[in-house]
Amino acid sequence: MTEHTTKKTALVVSAHSADFVWRAGGAIALHSTLGYDVHVVCLSFGERGESAKLWRKGSSMTEEQVKASRREEAHAAADILGASIEFFDLGDYPLRADKQTLFRLADVYRRVQPHFVLTHSLQDPYNYDHPMATNLAQEARIIAQAEGYRPGEPIIGAPPVYCFEPHQPEQCNWKPDVLLDITDVWDKKYQAIQCMAGQEHLWEYYTRVAQQRGVQAKRNVGITSTRNIVFAEGYQSIFPRVTGDLA
Repeated sequence: MTEHTTKKTALVVSAHSADFVWRAGGAIALHSTLGYDVHVVCLSFGERGESAKLWRKGSSMTEEQVKASRREEAHAAADILGASIEFFDLGDYPLRADKQTLFRLADVYRRVQPHFVLTHSLQDPYNYDHPMATNLAQEARIIAQAEGYRPGEPIIGAPPVYCFEPHQPEQCNWKPDVLLDITDVWDKKYQAIQCMAGQEHLWEYYTRVAQQRGVQAKRNVGITSTRNIVFAEGYQSIFPRVTGDLA
């Protein structure tokens, strides 16, 4: 008899087409190598507010051309990281969603059955699209847990939700309580970062962020640890972790 095993999965809800790369590319690559099926939902392409380099190419540039370029970049990055990806194309600046979009995301939860979820910080005064994405991810999670939503379908459990690092964490009331060692997959993350040609000015910024979190992670495992942590990502959990021990 073959023992039945359930494939582990993860869901990433990204406001714009590059956010999942800067902020969670290491986690995606790491869990992909661990055998997880990681699925990314890009709510928008970031075509208005996060594609300045493309718009500066000339007055003949169109929104559809920008979207196509951003889609291509995101697909290439997801392939490198080992994730599947889909695009909701909700627009950005502002990002808005109606009830049907919320149900669409709840259906993704039902389909993916994620063991954990990654999304944006709860606050971000610099970019209102980011907490909007978080709110959608949170509300869709709740709907996907409800027995009365599409009765007869398998509901989801209670996957932990982790908020990845915003661009300016101090102003977003974001404080990491998880530091994830991504040293072994840093090369993949940086390759994915380099796919984001429309935002080349951020490549080295997010390299420095990963190095800083790596230093902090190394310190938090203690000086006696043999782990050679160089790069890390920070996450803030929304829900308490349930455990049988505190080790």
